[in-house]
Amino acid sequence: MTAQFYTLGQLAERLGATLSGAADKVINGLATLQEAGADQLSFLANPQYRKFLVDCQAGAVLLTAADAEGYAGNALVVVNPYLAYAQLSHLFDRKPQAVTGVHPTAVVAADARVDASASIGAYAVIESGAQIGAGVSIGAHCVVGARSVVGEGGWLAPRVTLYHDVRIGKRVVIQSGAVLGGEGFGFANEKGVWQKIAQIGGVAIGDDVEIGANTTIDRGALSGTLIGNGVKLDNQIMIAHNVQIGDNTAMAGCSGISGSTKIGKNCMIAGGVGMVGHIEVCDGVFVTGMTMVTRSITEPGSYSSGTAMQPAAEWRKSAARIRQLDDMARRLQQLEKQLAAVTSGADSSSDA
Repeated sequence: MTAQFYTLGQLAERLGATLSGAADKVINGLATLQEAGADQLSFLANPQYRKFLVDCQAGAVLLTAADAEGYAGNALVVVNPYLAYAQLSHLFDRKPQAVTGVHPTAVVAADARVDASASIGAYAVIESGAQIGAGVSIGAHCVVGARSVVGEGGWLAPRVTLYHDVRIGKRVVIQSGAVLGGEGFGFANEKGVWQKIAQIGGVAIGDDVEIGANTTIDRGALSGTLIGNGVKLDNQIMIAHNVQIGDNTAMAGCSGISGSTKIGKNCMIAGGVGMVGHIEVCDGVFVTGMTMVTRSITEPGSYSSGTAMQPAAEWRKSAARIRQLDDMARRLQQLEKQLAAVTSGADSSSDA
């Protein structure tokens, strides 16, 4: 793909930024403060990286007004440098653009509906009754199951699998290896033998959702599994059947959500979090990494479980003390009873 070049003046206009420096300076890429060269743009978003600004060789840096004071180089002054970086990153994205049309090796069912502006990659399979919207890109070796729908502007990386009756909203991005609509983990036990329950619900994904590589979203047992608008899911997340996730919630990698759990809007679920089934998490909740959520959360805020890292010797001491807590609690109860008895006796003597 041809490299992209922009002047600082053009970038400042696009961002609505204040330019400090040469408007005709040409920028051809993005890089970190430590690695940026004379033709690249960098940014300072985290205070702990401010130390690298002094020796930064970048052609320009995205800075707040406070950080720009005294900086000798070119700067684009913005309120939120990280957001500005995110906005400009798309200008320098070298991801290959899909070619409109159906690849000769793709297999498209006769009754599938594929918009003329869509791109269907090599060896992709579009099954009976499926619908592919305008501007959609279906990567190589993808499978879009029977009656599934991919809304306009969607982008499926190679090897994405959509089972039957999966509905994808507009402008949804799904990375390689993701599987949507697989059968939920449903079995009935009869005398020690597991009997499979047919999973007859579907999966519905809202607009502007992103789903990471190798993430799985199971279909519902009866009603559907529902993912709201603007939800962002990282790699290797497990969403079980009939889970509901509210709008604009973000989940980091390796999280696991058990069946029929409902997560509210604008939540942040950190990496490695586990949630048991049939609970509800209200809007505006932040769950820190490796937390095990075992009951519903009804108040917004930050929640954690487990212990943070510490030197192994200290951790072993703490673990040993934890094992002693039950015995210590019993002994404390006995001491409280003895103290109460002594105090009661002393009070009786005083009254006499």
